[in-house]
Amino acid sequence: NLGIEGIMVAGAFAGWLAVYQGLPLWGGVAVAALTGAVFGLLHAVLTVGLALSQHVAGLGITLLATALSYYGYRVAFPKVSSPPTITPFGPMEWLGLPVLADQTPLTLLAIVLVPVSAWVLMRTPLGLAVRMVGENPQAAEGQGVSVAAVRTGAIVAGSALMGMAGSFLTLSAFNAFFFNMVNGRGWICVALVVFASWRPGKALLGALLFAFFDAVQLRLQQAGESAIPYQVYLMLPYVLSILALVLVARKAAYPQALMKPYRKGER
Repeated sequence: NLGIEGIMVAGAFAGWLAVYQGLPLWGGVAVAALTGAVFGLLHAVLTVGLALSQHVAGLGITLLATALSYYGYRVAFPKVSSPPTITPFGPMEWLGLPVLADQTPLTLLAIVLVPVSAWVLMRTPLGLAVRMVGENPQAAEGQGVSVAAVRTGAIVAGSALMGMAGSFLTLSAFNAFFFNMVNGRGWICVALVVFASWRPGKALLGALLFAFFDAVQLRLQQAGESAIPYQVYLMLPYVLSILALVLVARKAAYPQALMKPYRKGER
């Protein structure tokens, strides 16, 4: 879903605005998820219902969601010189566990979702249906599975998670909404999916690897004066992610029906 970049922007803005208007933090997360689901439904209508190109539809969703978010911000705050702030999620010190106590609830939720999503995909009838419509929709239809319904549900659910991912930036990592704050993280997620061969556990490892390189570039920038421009450090995690993707892309196990529209009754 190439709409992920824009959906994350929309989730970041909608969740933050909801909290700024008085909703609790978890209410903001719910609003962000709902916002992502709405854009996901639009994406599903275009790609599943109308069988349009997923590349074109996804990029269109990114442009639309980003533009609407920036426009909404300008309408809501036409005269502010600096972004209004909220009180974000704090670290879970009450856990009393090393490392985890320094994280926010959304970080823990993201970690928990990895084994949960892996279990759903690999151990449940729903997960089997999702994998079937991605590998062989004709066989899925022959087993009585509604390809359109399952694909639509998967897109909407995935987009809701994208919206929640965006809300992490405004409700956990920072305390305000900034233009360009997603900064390509959505595209990195797409690369991570390929890197992980569509397996949640490997995707988590890839995300941690990217986060490590991101932290390294911040440390390098803070190390003092250098002859190397800071932009080189900024692009370091992205370059390494592309390099890793190039090395594993040819061996990645792509779903056989990936990006292929399907009409009921086709063979």
